Amino acid sequence: MTTRTLINAALGLATLSPLTLASPLGDFANNLDVGAPKLSGNASYSPETQSYTLSGAGQNMWAEKDEFHFAYRKLEGDFIVRATVEFEGEGVDPHRKIGIIARNTLDADSPYADACVHGDGLTSLQYREVKGGPTAEVGSPLTGPTEIELQREGDRFTFSAAAFGEVYQSVSKQIDLNDELFVGLFICSHNPEVTETARFRNVRIVLPAAPDFRPYQDYIGSRLEIMEVATGSRKVLATFPNSIQAPNWTPDGKTLIYNSEGKLYTYTLEDGSINELNTGFANQNNNDHVLSFDGKQIGISHHVGEAGTSVIYTLPVSGSDTPRQITDPARGHSFLHGWSPDHKSLIFTGQRNGQFDIWSIDIESKKETPLTQLPSLDDGSEFSPDGRHIFFNSVRSGNMQIWRMKADGSEPTQMTFDSYNNWFPHVAPDGKSFVYLAFPSDIDPNDHPFYKKVYLRHMSIDGGNAKTIAYLYGGQGSINVPSWSPDSTHIAFVSNSRPLD
Repeated sequence: MTTRTLINAALGLATLSPLTLASPLGDFANNLDVGAPKLSGNASYSPETQSYTLSGAGQNMWAEKDEFHFAYRKLEGDFIVRATVEFEGEGVDPHRKIGIIARNTLDADSPYADACVHGDGLTSLQYREVKGGPTAEVGSPLTGPTEIELQREGDRFTFSAAAFGEVYQSVSKQIDLNDELFVGLFICSHNPEVTETARFRNVRIVLPAAPDFRPYQDYIGSRLEIMEVATGSRKVLATFPNSIQAPNWTPDGKTLIYNSEGKLYTYTLEDGSINELNTGFANQNNNDHVLSFDGKQIGISHHVGEAGTSVIYTLPVSGSDTPRQITDPARGHSFLHGWSPDHKSLIFTGQRNGQFDIWSIDIESKKETPLTQLPSLDDGSEFSPDGRHIFFNSVRSGNMQIWRMKADGSEPTQMTFDSYNNWFPHVAPDGKSFVYLAFPSDIDPNDHPFYKKVYLRHMSIDGGNAKTIAYLYGGQGSINVPSWSPDSTHIAFVSNSRPLD
């Protein structure tokens, strides 16, 4: 139901030691021409933009053999590789190709599966099932996507594609390939006399959690990311071997605050330094921590007693040995989600009267007031900056959807109406829009699980059509708390993968 993250894994200082990329090709180990094309290709990686540029020639990638340029690494077992792709220039042949490919070997006639986008917009899952055999394809209904993904689950390969702003459309095929494959980015000019160039942004290689992982017991690695909302351009700030969750962005724009293993940490954007935020005795914190609108205070949700009841405390954002207790553990769990703009009250998901509802508490008097009172789950409450409305997610209409109500709990209004399970609306500081996390339709609407393929979506403050701005592997812990930059242009979030090395 509303179980929150209390990380118990004992990884010591791993939380303070983000991993770094050692390869000059970012996440890829090498690059080369496959099939001896007449003109040599090349690949480069920009650490500043975290983008890849590939140039290459090649007769074709079809029939019994291929010619192309390839930036790759070896991957074993299941994986997800995604990228934002774009050709440079008009090109010469409409059948020039770019995409993501997984091959048994580096031989020209190797069996393979790929996510392929042609210069004329044709999009398909191409594959060769046996060495030296013919190539076949499963066509995608989409033309000219910018977002592509190749996923392996056992012997099933799935190609998902979308134009930025839209949700994926997918095709798949059962293909018997090696357990260990050469996986990476490719380009083929489809003309041996010509070299073409393409750019690959937002490239993510994901090694997913094991199918039998135990939620809240088994964890995989984390990537702390920021993204420009208008363009979807993402940047990984740090990669961790363990679970970090739920970054806040401080109102001065200088720092991100996230939780890991029961503690809170600060990430300084200027130099990437990481330090523990002193929360005193409160060292069993979950990922429900929220900054006041002025950035001077932070509220936390700390588990207490043998029952591990979540209790809300407040403290200065600079830290404190003695956080101030706000809610009473005898009343039940309290999971913090928002401050009022006047800093006088907090709103939270409270376990009261045998159910979870949204409650408000006056910080000085400790008086609690219910804002929702339904047997169905209401969660993820957050004030708009003007204090007039509270945005929240509720399962009252079937799937989990985003709702808005007045600050006193009156006039609840549904904002999203799709088949996804939508959680954690976060309103931009300028009050013009909000982002939220969209889980797939096949999960329990009352749950927000770890390690799923999810979307971050963006909507006008008054509702309307949602725009998909990020395609990621994550879920619980990705964006549970307000994560906007103070200028309302970027958001921070966490995505997940087992460590690549």
